[in-house]
Amino acid sequence: MRIALPFLPYRTPKVYDSVQEILPLLLDKGYKRVLLVTDKSIRALGLTLSLEQALQQKGIACAVYEDTCPNPTVQNVESARELYLKESCQCIIAFGGGSPMDCAKAVGARIAYPKKSLRGLKGLLRVRRAIPMLIAIPTTAGTGSEVTLTAVITDTEKKDKYTINSFPLIPSIAVLDPEVTYSLPPHLTATTGMDALTHAVEAYIGRSTTKQTRAQSLHAVRLIFENIKRVYDCGQDYTARANMLQAAYLAGLAFSKSYVGYVHAVAHSLGGRYNIPHGLANAVLLPHVLQTYGAKIHKKLYALGRAAGVVDAADCYATGAAKFIEAIKKLNQSMNIPQALSGIRREDIPLLAAHADQEANPLYPVPVLMDADELKLLYELVIS
Repeated sequence: MRIALPFLPYRTPKVYDSVQEILPLLLDKGYKRVLLVTDKSIRALGLTLSLEQALQQKGIACAVYEDTCPNPTVQNVESARELYLKESCQCIIAFGGGSPMDCAKAVGARIAYPKKSLRGLKGLLRVRRAIPMLIAIPTTAGTGSEVTLTAVITDTEKKDKYTINSFPLIPSIAVLDPEVTYSLPPHLTATTGMDALTHAVEAYIGRSTTKQTRAQSLHAVRLIFENIKRVYDCGQDYTARANMLQAAYLAGLAFSKSYVGYVHAVAHSLGGRYNIPHGLANAVLLPHVLQTYGAKIHKKLYALGRAAGVVDAADCYATGAAKFIEAIKKLNQSMNIPQALSGIRREDIPLLAAHADQEANPLYPVPVLMDADELKLLYELVIS
């Protein structure tokens, strides 16, 4: 994968600093009808109101799909797609956290492939046609979905969660506007921020890194450790919010190329089975998975700890790794993130581990390979 990276069609979204900046773009493109994909909580907070009003004032019709679930479902995607077609929309605006963005990406994939099911587009590089222009406006600083080629979809009938990974799903525009993140509750600020940390860490410790992705990961880790507690304590700290958006963006760029690991594979299985929020699952799992990898990643964790400001230059690699893992645990505790996850049933663990094994192996370039039996132990570590 590392050898192939320079030849793959990655692209970086154009970054805007304000929601209002997208209006001239839409007018220049001649778009008269857009689909806004969001969720009920975002809309209830009034976060989309100024955009909807501005679109109306410019004569651009806006169809709103607001029923996106925390873990977007196949039904969410199909319903939003039907609205897009019914209203003759020309582009898609995703407004919210990773769920609306994943839903919007999958809608774009289904528009490009009207005769294929979502499951038929599952996996790597199944979407090769261009999707409608996608504008991503993150209201959380965590998922990095505004820059990634990935959509994560839940099949509620099969109790399964899977990814669609294709380059056309990378949004054309990413709007990093700190003001739309002000209303994010502290617990979501915490778990989405830890989601971004997980992206940066897993991108850094894997076996498919580049000089660029390593630098992006280290920068993201530094920004997160410097700012996440600030935004948790004071949600309207503009500078800290902007820094967290930048961190999530950088981590998203890093893991788009270097991929993630077993933290994500296990978290996805838990989200699909029990609807456990992805950021929460990642936050709880991260220190346990890092400890399980063992000495193989001590040097890399030492480097991450140095970037985070929690490891001394004089520390040996093992000490540095231990300090970094402990700092993650303390960060979780300081933001009231639990040490375990409720609702996991032991009788489900073999099936969950099988799903995680299928997702991660051989796609994810993990530092230490584990089979389904070894993955079962990770669930035991976080069961409440």
